[in-house]
Amino acid sequence: MFILKRNILLTGRPGVGKTTAIRKIVERLPEATTRGFLSYEIRKRGKRVGFAIETLSGKRGTLAHVDLNTGFRVSKYHVSVEDIDTIIIPELEDARESNSMIIIDEIAKMELFSILFAPEVRRCLDTGRVVGTIQQRKSPFLDEVRQRRDVQVVELTINNRDDIPVQVLSLLER
Repeated sequence: MFILKRNILLTGRPGVGKTTAIRKIVERLPEATTRGFLSYEIRKRGKRVGFAIETLSGKRGTLAHVDLNTGFRVSKYHVSVEDIDTIIIPELEDARESNSMIIIDEIAKMELFSILFAPEVRRCLDTGRVVGTIQQRKSPFLDEVRQRRDVQVVELTINNRDDIPVQVLSLLER
């Protein structure tokens, strides 16, 4: 079990199930009072070729893809800063301004190529209504977020990944 702080961020190794856990949490939250975004792998013939984003209000875009030819590069993917700025940022602003529960999947290197992302994440965290995921890697911004007094970081492992969504939901109901 973990101590209730105002914002809850799941972390863990790649592939451990952070996004799956967030989806389980989102499925049980009231749709009318929950906003934010989820990320998904884009697969072609069984191989990952990129990452998609989808807001809880239904807007879709590309976070990064092997077929993009411009933008910042992370591994074999080019990041679509334009989709971060025009899809994710307005969704987070709307969530923050409408007093909704804010879902952020995920706070990571790709999203941070947008100069708008980190300041908006800070504003969202200031509300105390964020449930999200955060990359384990070290960086000044990621370290800053993890060290905030109003953030509870929960490490997801293969052993606890099925229990954590239930625990988070019980904390949110208090």
